[in-house]
Amino acid sequence: MGTGVRIMLVAALAAVAVQASAQTYPSRAVRIVVPFAPGGSTDILARTVAQRLIDVFGQQVIVDNRPGANGLIGADIVAKSPPDGYNLVMGSIGTHATNAFLYSKMPYDTLKDFIPITQTAIVTLVLVVHPSLPAHSVKELIALARSRSGEINYASGGNGASQHLAGELFKYMTGISMQHLPYKGSAPAMPDLLSGQVPVMFADMPLVVQHIQSRKLRSLAVAGKERNKALPAIPTVAEAAVPGYYAFAWYGLFAPANTPVEVTNRLNTEVVKILKVPEIQQRLLAQGAEPVGGSSKEFRDFQLAEMSRWEKVIKAVNIRLD
Repeated sequence: MGTGVRIMLVAALAAVAVQASAQTYPSRAVRIVVPFAPGGSTDILARTVAQRLIDVFGQQVIVDNRPGANGLIGADIVAKSPPDGYNLVMGSIGTHATNAFLYSKMPYDTLKDFIPITQTAIVTLVLVVHPSLPAHSVKELIALARSRSGEINYASGGNGASQHLAGELFKYMTGISMQHLPYKGSAPAMPDLLSGQVPVMFADMPLVVQHIQSRKLRSLAVAGKERNKALPAIPTVAEAAVPGYYAFAWYGLFAPANTPVEVTNRLNTEVVKILKVPEIQQRLLAQGAEPVGGSSKEFRDFQLAEMSRWEKVIKAVNIRLD
């Protein structure tokens, strides 16, 4: 048998093996890596999807929290995992858009090392302050920050996280100075925010909506382009004081590059179905998270648009994380 024939035979056998594997997928537990601490929006979305996939697949779907370096650690684990659909990552604007412009060296290639499965949700960021802070509107917060330049702290889920970028964009567009306090995820920032130790945050709405309703936090504005249905009386930052301002968090499921298309298609189909379940939609919308779904290509196009937008912002604001 000639060398060329042997190569063709090996390739054919490999293709058959991949197809057979895809047809039986999943035959064991699937892991969804959450590259942030438990309790945040990424974690909530991953666990919502995982619980439903268990019923669909008849296999365990494990959520594995691997926080650190604004999601780089967890995302890199999946980037270097076997491309078989058994290791996925619930990515974010940080892990799959902005980190590429914040760090001079990345452990993975944001685009080449992953296949987008589907965008799970867009999450509204809401500008909240502790009630002890004498600011009842965005204009009052801006005036207070100007009178106490550099003295007011604001929290985020970490350097380069959506909350950090929203805060820096707000500072840039208003010309104010506030000090950034990064946490290892949004959820770990909550105790200090609720106690007033750090008085300001552009927070993921699912984490603070109950605290706004109980008046433990005061909401000044939402950061998106439009008002949010969960808090319809709250204006946007653009409406309130800063025309043209908008920022939001987003999340989506990714697999390692070269994962068989049959596997990624199956994942896309099932996750999109989950996001269309009325109970799931109502639960997420009530918390300020908008379910998305859609195709892999639609998610990639969205990702590319976000990378283009935030690259310009990051350069203008001059944020570097190394």
